[in-house]
Amino acid sequence: MSTITGITRGGIAWTPAFVTNINQTRCIGCGRCYKVCPRDVFELVDRDDLDLEEMEADDSDDEDDFDEAPGMVMNLKDLLDCIGCEACSRVCPKKCLTHEPASIAA
Repeated sequence: MSTITGITRGGIAWTPAFVTNINQTRCIGCGRCYKVCPRDVFELVDRDDLDLEEMEADDSDDEDDFDEAPGMVMNLKDLLDCIGCEACSRVCPKKCLTHEPASIAA
């Protein structure tokens, strides 16, 4: 299957990578991804409203970040609104976001 690709104004092929996941145990709730996102992909939620204990066990190398993080954490509000620019990953100080190219549906 082929992936979605585009052409830049300069004529160079570009493959967008769309956000697929956010590691909420690593997230410090700084809001940088929210501020830089041109779409409505992210929302800030209270960490206590999420069930992060299961994810914390899966991500044992980041245990220090979970204990020091503030009461808020970023959440994915609307994955389908992502345009694949990856600006959120470039500004994230904790590298919480995962992106993947999307396949063209047949």
